[in-house]
Amino acid sequence: MIEATLCFPLRNRAPGDGSGGDERDATDEVLLIEKRRGLGEGWYNGPGGKLEGGETPRECAVRETREEVGLAVREVTKAGELTFTLDGDPHTFCHVYRTRSFDGEPTPSDEARPEWVPVGEVPYDRMWEDDRLWLPAVLEGDTVAGEFRFEGGKPLDEAAFVDHDLERGVSFDDRP
Repeated sequence: MIEATLCFPLRNRAPGDGSGGDERDATDEVLLIEKRRGLGEGWYNGPGGKLEGGETPRECAVRETREEVGLAVREVTKAGELTFTLDGDPHTFCHVYRTRSFDGEPTPSDEARPEWVPVGEVPYDRMWEDDRLWLPAVLEGDTVAGEFRFEGGKPLDEAAFVDHDLERGVSFDDRP
């Protein structure tokens, strides 16, 4: 089974000059990437990827965000654990993080084209079908744990989403 991460950087931006100015009219934005290659190519998601040898999930989320979009993440908060199955077999276990603690401006890479998107305008029609079930909770500050079942053979991004179990308000205090 693949062990991977996703990281969702968030910021509060005021309309107009982009400086964050007047908080009364501010809108939360999430940094999404349009995948340029690999699993889910052409779809939107958060920066992330597979854990490398000896790396913790937190370290992976920070590294992948730096590599894919150039943000230097200082701190992350665990927001989810997602298990994906394909034809009844475990396929991917994904640790989900969110952050408001980062330096820099996102820049494109060979893997990703970053884009700040208002939380209320997330393009779920251009994302994995299951994202619309768990991502709103994560963006609202909640935590989730779930299993998402796909069928139809490899690769996963061509399989059909068939069922899920999802729990909100999960505690990750004692988990990496």
